[in-house]
Amino acid sequence: MRTKEKQYQTLLSSKKREYFGIMSQQVWRDDPRRVVFLLSRYKFVAKMLSGLKRVLEVGCADAFGSRIVRQEVANILATDFDPIFIRDAKKRPQGKWPIQFKTHNMIKSPIRGSFQAVYSCDVLEHIHPKDEKRFLENMARSIRKDGICIIGTPSLESQAYASPPSLEGHVNCKTANELKEFMKICFENVFIFSMNDEIVHTGFYPMAHYLFALGCGVRARKKDE
Repeated sequence: MRTKEKQYQTLLSSKKREYFGIMSQQVWRDDPRRVVFLLSRYKFVAKMLSGLKRVLEVGCADAFGSRIVRQEVANILATDFDPIFIRDAKKRPQGKWPIQFKTHNMIKSPIRGSFQAVYSCDVLEHIHPKDEKRFLENMARSIRKDGICIIGTPSLESQAYASPPSLEGHVNCKTANELKEFMKICFENVFIFSMNDEIVHTGFYPMAHYLFALGCGVRARKKDE
């Protein structure tokens, strides 16, 4: 079998095949445009953390978007509390973008490792409000004092348009101001970005479908904590 243009012939001879993960394949089947939005969120994280040596991801699911961040940083430890997703991620070939994987529940404990940054996309909205403070504190305890934390989550206002399955799992969406105050529990400086589809901007927060909070500088813990 020969391709019409010879420069594409090597594509046929390659034995390497790439696959969607167990979650991302469902997105591709049900709503292909959402794959663009998903990867755009990871691209934003990648650019914010570009050049860092050691980064932690919390709630990677099948880690379909993690490779985009790995393009910009030297090392990623991608974690999820569900071992099924971690096993799925480990099965798929990583090629020249190796990522470490670990099953871990950030609500229960931090991960020690002198990470320069920690990030999570589409995780906070699944964390029950009673657990959110411990979740954030353990993320902060997983990074250096001068570290960076990025949290991406659907806005509270967007839930009027969310699908029934999303609404079932989204137990903790916030407005931009609520998200900023939440992040200030653990970080000295917090910056909020709006996102609509694949566009990140600093526009009117109540019209944002998605929000990013970027926290810099871990606050000193009180002695009684």
